[in-house]
Formats: sequence, C-alpha cells, structure tokens
Amino acid sequence: MPDIIIAIDGHSSTGKSTLAKRLANALGYVFIDTGAMYRAVTLYAIQQGFLKDNILDKKKLITTLPDLELKFVFNPEKGLADMYLNGQNVSDEIRNLTVSQQVSQVATLAEVRKKLVSLQHEMGKQKRIVMDGRDIGTVVFPEAELKIFMTAAPEIRAQRRFDEMRATTRNITFEEVLENVKHRDLIDSTREESPLRQAPDAIVIDNSNLTKDEQFDLVLGMARALIR
Repeated sequence: MPDIIIAIDGHSSTGKSTLAKRLANALGYVFIDTGAMYRAVTLYAIQQGFLKDNILDKKKLITTLPDLELKFVFNPEKGLADMYLNGQNVSDEIRNLTVSQQVSQVATLAEVRKKLVSLQHEMGKQKRIVMDGRDIGTVVFPEAELKIFMTAAPEIRAQRRFDEMRATTRNITFEEVLENVKHRDLIDSTREESPLRQAPDAIVIDNSNLTKDEQFDLVLGMARALIR
C-alpha cells in the first residue's frame, strides 16, 4: 500500500481545512493546516506592533523571523493538532476577523513564505500527510500524488464564514465578511510570491452546491484509489 501526499488548494472559506481533517482521520494520515501557520505569523506581527492600522513594518517582521517558533501539538480532546506560537496555544486567536483581514498582507512576503515552506517540507518528508493552503500543489509539494483545487461562489463562501464567526464575534456583518472574502481573493491571486493558482494536474471541485459529506466521499474515493 503506497504512501501519498494529498495537496488541497483553493480559495478562502471553501472548507479546505474541514475536508483535509476528515481525510486525514479516515486515512490515518497527518493533517497540516498551512493557513494556520500564516495566521500565526500574522498574529505575531500584530502582537509585536509590527502590523498596525493595516500598515506592516516588513523589516521588523523579517528581522525577527529566526526567533519565531511555530509547531503543531496534538490535542487528544479534539483529536487534532493545535497551533502553537512561541509556546502559546493560539488556535482560537488566529481565527478572528482582525487576523483574517491582515493575513494576505503577511503571506505575500517572500521571507515569510520561505520560512514556512521550509517547515512544511520537513513535515512532509515521510509522506502520509494531508496539507491544505494556497500553493501546496504548485510550490510546496508539486510532486503530490493527489491534488485538489477547491472553489465556490464568493457569496456562498462569505455566508459560510459569517455563520462560523457569529458564534464568537460580535458586531460583524455579512457585508464585511463578503468584502473580506473578495479582498483576499484579489490579493491571493495577484501577489508576486506564490500566487493562488490551480496546478495543471489538480482536480477542480466547485462545492457551491455540494454538502460536506458529498465532497468528502468524492475525494476520499480518489485517495483510496491511489493508495490501493
């Protein structure tokens, strides 16, 4: 039974992480949430005062990158790994709207991407991983045996994100979330460093009208066909 790497790329709020987690659990693979890594760096920049009022002090952030420690620690209660930033569990903090609005700006920095891609390469050396992000199938693991590219209409993605955030974020409107989704799409697809794009051999899944279970069953079948 061969071991493989599953790369899941696509637009924001398409359920990449949800799908990746379920696949990893079903296959006995390790799930690596690369988006959480970029969000953690963004949170760090905010905490240190390098990112304030939408202005990023790139030089200060780049200078401190060698001292930045990121790691995933398995949480037995969740059955998943939590994101740790310099020894602190920041899994909840990195999901707030402030981080969401700023993460694309941080992710465009070549130095940040170089550091995180290096960490991701180390994590994938033994294969048996499911990794999701924006450039997994094109930059991080272009040799991945199964590549999925996920998309959905912006309004549908915004509604999903809005429903998710209402439980923890007050005074948030659907219009704000929709604007954030569209803004992230623009930045992700036009940035100079590793822009969001579909790998030539990726399988495109538009899940606008798919349930989570339908999508999961579809991709799980693809993975099992390769692993047999």
